[in-house]
Amino acid sequence: MHFPVYIFGIHPHLLFESLSYFIGFRVYLYTRNKNRIPMDKAMWVIVGAIFGAVLGSKLVYWFEDPVKTMHLWNNLTYMMEGKTIVGGLLGGLIGVETAKKIIGWKNSTGDDFVLPLAVGMMIGRIGCFLTGLDDHTYGIATNWFTGIDFGDGVRRHPTQIYEIVFLLLLIIILITIKKKQLVLWEGYLFQLFMLSYLAFRLMIDFIKPTPHPYFHLNNIQLACIIGIIYYIQLLVKKSTIINKGMENQHAK
Repeated sequence: MHFPVYIFGIHPHLLFESLSYFIGFRVYLYTRNKNRIPMDKAMWVIVGAIFGAVLGSKLVYWFEDPVKTMHLWNNLTYMMEGKTIVGGLLGGLIGVETAKKIIGWKNSTGDDFVLPLAVGMMIGRIGCFLTGLDDHTYGIATNWFTGIDFGDGVRRHPTQIYEIVFLLLLIIILITIKKKQLVLWEGYLFQLFMLSYLAFRLMIDFIKPTPHPYFHLNNIQLACIIGIIYYIQLLVKKSTIINKGMENQHAK
């Protein structure tokens, strides 16, 4: 296989990134809980998610190599290229919460985004894999049977494929939880999704040849740790509220 793998003359990154947005949005429209939030308000939430994701993905990317970013802060090409999924997810979360405050919506909307996000991310990672070395999402050299030569004669961890497999398994688990009616509160599935994915990225980035300038961690891992702390405390807080409510019911 020669990388990048063009499909009908189209660069794989452009093709699959475009498909990830289109199909992910269609999955959202098809699977969303129509009773959870009206469509007019849901669209504002989506707008908030998009703007937050764009800004978050750029901010985290700029911290990949802070020295380089400071030197090239006035280079528009450098500042506009590159983005990160983790930054997009965390930025999207902030964008959604900001939009909800603006429109006055207090209920959780996250569960509707779990399947669309997972599907979109898996499709996007196919494009990353088919792009090869130019995408900079591959892993370090390895002797594992999973190693892939992306064109430079070195067998590397195909971390894009690892992520696709992880997301597929995660979504199967979350769908099983939903079918067995084990969802404890609104937003529970989304919180589990985010916590699981951030933990996965924290670990998988140890086998990526990106700069690790922050005490042997990279920019994405730092963002993951912040997100993990946030979601752990959120899950603990929600669990405490649920348990207190059950105790009060028993007391009556």
